[in-house]
Amino acid sequence: MKTNRRSIFKKLLLGTTALFGISVAQAGSSQEAEHGDIIPGDVVLDQDIPLFSGSQTYGGLVYIAGKGAHFEGDIKSHTKHVLDELQKELEKSGSAMDRVLKVNVYLNDLKDYAGMNEVFRGRFGKNPPVRTTIAAAGGIPGDSLVEIDCIAALKKK
Repeated sequence: MKTNRRSIFKKLLLGTTALFGISVAQAGSSQEAEHGDIIPGDVVLDQDIPLFSGSQTYGGLVYIAGKGAHFEGDIKSHTKHVLDELQKELEKSGSAMDRVLKVNVYLNDLKDYAGMNEVFRGRFGKNPPVRTTIAAAGGIPGDSLVEIDCIAALKKK
């Protein structure tokens, strides 16, 4: 049953991507395919239908989906957790914190800006990424105090 569901999922995904002229390699791969294919990582399903990918690599870049902290805590513990999760995802995808080019930070409340900055400072090496920080109207999904996504360059071979 599981194999059948997987093959149906692959056919659906491949059929959908064929409409847009792209092909999908095996999920979880950390290296870009020879012909510049988009490589998804950790596809999240909603009722067995692809909803979004945790990461994608293309053209020497890795795009990491927003990470949140879904537990009780303050802005500092949430920010540390989110940055640790970003670091794991970057390394799994063939990049690193010091290769991050762009970061988007979404705060549940702008009053947490100083606390988030305290933990954020220094996590990306000597050349910090370009950053946008906003307070999200209506809050962050999953009651996280912060969500962060990023774009990074892959490590050179």
